[in-house]
Amino acid sequence: MKITHIEVFSEAMPLTRPYTIAFRTVADVQMNFVEIHTDNGFVGLGCASPEPHVTGETREACGAALQPQRLQWLIGEDVRALPRLCRTLTQTMGTTPAARAALDMALHDLLALHIGVPVVELLGRAHHALPTSITIGIKGVQETLDEAHEYVARGFQVLKVKLGHDLEQDIARLSRLRESLKPAPLIRVDPNQGYDANAVSEFVKRTASLGIEFLEQPMPAHDVDAMRALPDEIRARVAADETLLGESDALHLVAAPRACGIFNIKLMKCGGIWSGMRIAGIAEIAGIELMWGCMDESIISISAALHAAFASPATRYLDLDGSLDLARDVVSGGFELKDGVMRTLDRPGLGVTRL
Repeated sequence: MKITHIEVFSEAMPLTRPYTIAFRTVADVQMNFVEIHTDNGFVGLGCASPEPHVTGETREACGAALQPQRLQWLIGEDVRALPRLCRTLTQTMGTTPAARAALDMALHDLLALHIGVPVVELLGRAHHALPTSITIGIKGVQETLDEAHEYVARGFQVLKVKLGHDLEQDIARLSRLRESLKPAPLIRVDPNQGYDANAVSEFVKRTASLGIEFLEQPMPAHDVDAMRALPDEIRARVAADETLLGESDALHLVAAPRACGIFNIKLMKCGGIWSGMRIAGIAEIAGIELMWGCMDESIISISAALHAAFASPATRYLDLDGSLDLARDVVSGGFELKDGVMRTLDRPGLGVTRL
C-alpha cells in the first residue's frame, strides 16, 4: 500500500449564486485538487479551498505547498502508517492548512479504500444522519425571503443567515423572515465578527421571540476576553469559528470561563480530518457541542468533513452546504442529501467518483 505518485491540479470554480458576508462578496473560488496513487491501484482524492481572510493562507501559498518537489517525501510511504503521516503533515505544512487538509483527506480516503469501508467507519461512526443548514448571504429583505422560501421548498429544515453590516437591519430582516416562513424552519445566524459585546447583548434581547438557534462568531476573532465576559446564557449559544483554527485554540477556548458553547470545525481551517478529530476529542471531554462547517468547497472535502462529523459523539450541527452552489465539480457522489438531511454513502473511502 505504498504511494507511487501524486498529481495536483487547480480549478477556478464559479458559483451559481454569488453571496455577501460581513467583509466581502464571493463569486468564484480557486481550488487545488490532489490525487494520491498507490502501488495496488487505489487513488485517494483531496481538495484544498484556502480562505486567506480566516487562516492567512493565500491561493498562491496553498499552490506552492502542493508543488511536486514539496511532496516527494510521501513517495514510497505506506498509507497504513496514516497517524505518522498525518503528524508529519502537521509539522511540515502548519502554515497552509487547506493544502494539508487536501493531502490528509486523500490519505484517509486511501486507507479506507484499502480496508474496504467508508472513512466514517474507519474513524468510528457515532451518527448516521443529521440536517445541514443552508446559507443566505447578506442581502435585502425581499431577496432574503425569496431565497429562504426556495430553500424551504427544496426541503431544507435549517437556515443560516449572514449578518453583521447593521444591527437594526439585521433584526428587521430576521423578523420579516420569521413572520414569512410557515412552517418555521430553524434559523441560526452568522454575523462574521461584525458585532461588539453591546451589539451581541442587544441582538439576543431583541430577537428572543424569534427562536434563533445560536450565533456563529458574532465578535472579532481575536477578542476572546470579550467573549468570556458575555453572560453565561449568551456564551452557551455562541459558536466559535474564526477564533478556532486548531487544537491549541480549542484548549484556550475551553479554559474557564469558557468563551463559547459550540465549536465550528472546518477542515480548511484546522488542516484536515486528523486535526479535526483531535479538536473533536477536546470538545467531547469538555462538554462542548460541535458544528462542522465549510468554505466553498468540492464534494470531496464536504464528504471528508461529513465523515469526520459523523465519527464524533459531540457533533450536534452540520453546516456543510459548500458544494451546493458550485456551477460544476470534479467528482460525483460523496453523500446523500434529502430534505436537508445528510448521510454518507455505503461506499469505501470518501464515496466520491472522479468525473
